[in-house]
Amino acid sequence: MAISLSVVLLLAIVLIVMIRGKSLKAGPAIVAILFGFFLASTGMAPSITKFLNSLADSINSINF
Repeated sequence: MAISLSVVLLLAIVLIVMIRGKSLKAGPAIVAILFGFFLASTGMAPSITKFLNSLADSINSINF
């Protein structure tokens, strides 16, 4: 839960910065948001969550 919440927050910040920086217009931003919303309700959602969790675990296991 904490990982998915932080990813959502990070992506929201990136989206806001891109809209304010005029590198992303409001129309495509709304399409991207709706795409993510509808993708979350498909059968691919568990696979995407599993992939992102394994990616986060891999990044977490890297020792600097």
